[in-house]
Amino acid sequence: MRMLLNIRIPHEPFNTMVRDGSIGEVMAKILDETKPETVYFTEQSGHRGAVLAVNIDDASAIPSLAEPWFLKFNADCEMRIAMLPEDLMKAGLDKLGSKWK
Repeated sequence: MRMLLNIRIPHEPFNTMVRDGSIGEVMAKILDETKPETVYFTEQSGHRGAVLAVNIDDASAIPSLAEPWFLKFNADCEMRIAMLPEDLMKAGLDKLGSKWK
């Protein structure tokens, strides 16, 4: 199942890691472990942020995706299930529409 992981990173400890040169290694380790399909780094409410698209087979995978961000950056993480257009086509919306008229 595809999930979007939305991450808001506070200024600290990220700033300290940038200053001491460790940020690249830490970020590479997290991304290597989580293996996102894609990742976008962006601003979120005045803070650093990232949006990752990841595939999970089971909800038990969620801690392994979120904990690195919590533990290394004190980040906030939001998770949302996401569908591709093909997934939406398989959802049976026509049947749901007639069921819930």
